[in-house]
Amino acid sequence: MDLLRGVNIYLVGMMGVGKTTVGRILARELKYRFFDTDELIVRVANQSIAEIFDREGEEAFRELETKVLGELAAYQNSIVATGGGIVARSTNWGYLHYGIVVWLDVPVDQLYDRLRSDSTRPLLRQGDLKSKLQSLLSERERFYAQADVRVGISGGERPEEVARRAIEEIKKVLEEGRRKKEEGRGKSEEESNGFDN
Repeated sequence: MDLLRGVNIYLVGMMGVGKTTVGRILARELKYRFFDTDELIVRVANQSIAEIFDREGEEAFRELETKVLGELAAYQNSIVATGGGIVARSTNWGYLHYGIVVWLDVPVDQLYDRLRSDSTRPLLRQGDLKSKLQSLLSERERFYAQADVRVGISGGERPEEVARRAIEEIKKVLEEGRRKKEEGRGKSEEESNGFDN
């Protein structure tokens, strides 16, 4: 997609929405590289995310996450699947805004179905899963809403369909941005012509 001009795409959203799966498909479709911040953190720390949470706490994990995101922001032609809580740190938005941020938005009931047998996620270990998901989403929703593109995902939609819709939405945002830029350029030319008279 020529419109992208190498700009990175960052996928944000709750755990279990399919950022990694959709991200891999997008990377293939757009001929981009694919990165998953969680996978990179595991590699850098040489321990699982659950171990980092247990041994060093969530704050240490968030620090690593910001470091990894900062390094990825220096690249181009990349699709980056991020951790669900990455949006809650304002520092991270400094990096995310260099690219196009796509929010994959899945209803809590659907997330519950996807995650109820997953015991690897530290933030979901205690308490009732559905209410935990609901409270995390409530905390993060205002941050997710700052994304450039929102892709609402309904039940039974295949990742390929989600990726296709994401590409369509990204195109719309880029075309709109280009149109505004051209309008702005046209206005400034008119204004400068006015001063020449």
